[in-house]
Amino acid sequence: MTDNQRINALVQLGNHLKRAPDEFLIALQKRTEFHNAWFTPAFQQRALEQLADSLLNENSLQKWLARYTLTAPAAPPPTTVGLVLAGNIPLVGLHDVLSVFLAGHRAQIKPSSKDPYVLPYLIKLLAGIDPATADYFQLVSQLRHFDAIIATGSNNSARYFESYFGKYPHIIRHNRNGVALLTGRESAEELHRLGDDVFAYYGLGCRNVSKLYVPRGYDFTPLLEAFHDWKHYQNHVKWKNNFDYNFALLTLNKEPFYHNGAIILRESPEIASHIAGLYYSYYDSIGAGTQVLRDQQEHIQLVVAQPGVLDLPTLDFGQAQQPGPDDYADGVDTMQFLTTAL
Repeated sequence: MTDNQRINALVQLGNHLKRAPDEFLIALQKRTEFHNAWFTPAFQQRALEQLADSLLNENSLQKWLARYTLTAPAAPPPTTVGLVLAGNIPLVGLHDVLSVFLAGHRAQIKPSSKDPYVLPYLIKLLAGIDPATADYFQLVSQLRHFDAIIATGSNNSARYFESYFGKYPHIIRHNRNGVALLTGRESAEELHRLGDDVFAYYGLGCRNVSKLYVPRGYDFTPLLEAFHDWKHYQNHVKWKNNFDYNFALLTLNKEPFYHNGAIILRESPEIASHIAGLYYSYYDSIGAGTQVLRDQQEHIQLVVAQPGVLDLPTLDFGQAQQPGPDDYADGVDTMQFLTTAL
């Protein structure tokens, strides 16, 4: 396939997802929720809509790919890239899958056991749009005979990946999380938009905000009030179990914390918070807060803050879970790797 044929196939897939509901896809979403209760149909649909708007949109694709030299031949792809997909939020590995496809390589895909149904269907839809795409995707339970690797997992699994896959050209991703720096001057609307950064996908994504940096003496009341709109999470059994367990543990240990029935806030130097929890640390000045963020950059996926507050790249409130095609995980340019290193 040529570059334009691959792009056209993805655009048509995006158009399909934007049209009338696909009843089989809806059934797969319900099956996925039964298999993994964190992946509600609503969040699966949100992930699909985000992908359709960014990664499967012609203007977005053309603008993104214009930065790279795509030189892959039109014949069947000669290079196989093994993909170990994460499963923390729905379809989180699809960016890697489609990046390999757009670069003209074959993707040998080991899906996450937490999200096993929708991705194969999307690949089947793509083959229905253009049968030539079938040569570019292979779903496997174990990776074999590949030329390069992209693997995403926890810090522990990343060490295993480094040992096992280190001899191949590779991208290996570790745990990272989003953080937010607040000044106390945020509006109620901004704090509410921050709520989406915290609560989207039940906070399980690497782009979710799991840690706050706040000025000493910060008043948490407006923040907790803004987060009231997510109190319905208490109706989700897994969320409530995590909330109740940590609430009881902190109470028994007589540790100070804030809560509003939806989430527990407590001071901690850690960045990755527990489910139904949000950590915070104090800073004494914007300069000091900026330095802390620089020191922790290897553990931080993104920073949310009011525009212009920090001398660092930041996202505005509510933007953490709305990535574009070039918002690469861990800041590693996947497409650059696929078009120059192989």
